[in-house]
Amino acid sequence: MISLNFSEINLKFKQEKGKTFVFDPVRKRWLVLTPEEHVRQYMLGYLKEIMNYPLSLIAVEKRILVGTMMKRYDIVVHDRNHQPWMLIECKAPEVPISEKALNQLLQYHSTIPCSYWVLTNGHQTFCADACDVYAIKWLDQLPVYKG
Repeated sequence: MISLNFSEINLKFKQEKGKTFVFDPVRKRWLVLTPEEHVRQYMLGYLKEIMNYPLSLIAVEKRILVGTMMKRYDIVVHDRNHQPWMLIECKAPEVPISEKALNQLLQYHSTIPCSYWVLTNGHQTFCADACDVYAIKWLDQLPVYKG
């Protein structure tokens, strides 16, 4: 498991019509703050502010076809050639990181093969080096972005 410290990440919030919204710097719009969105935004902030991943090469909640079903992945980080490099699945804080979450990520990976997988609920974060799918290695930190 990886320990991520989100305490230095400053998210932008606003209140409107009794709801709390958070600003997404990738999609450049305000979104209703749900528990999962909170984790997703902290993860984006961490990637940008702490890990120096380029926001211009990050995609958030894009639709993909998995088998015959339309799904939405949470976050994909691309390399400098615009190829998927890291696939991130975010869960609400109360949702445990389990085999079910891993299976969901693996379904997305079948459509979007990536070198790295990340599963997080904000409290627990796991990252795997999946460059060799026959010898997956669980890491103790997020990889440095080399693009």
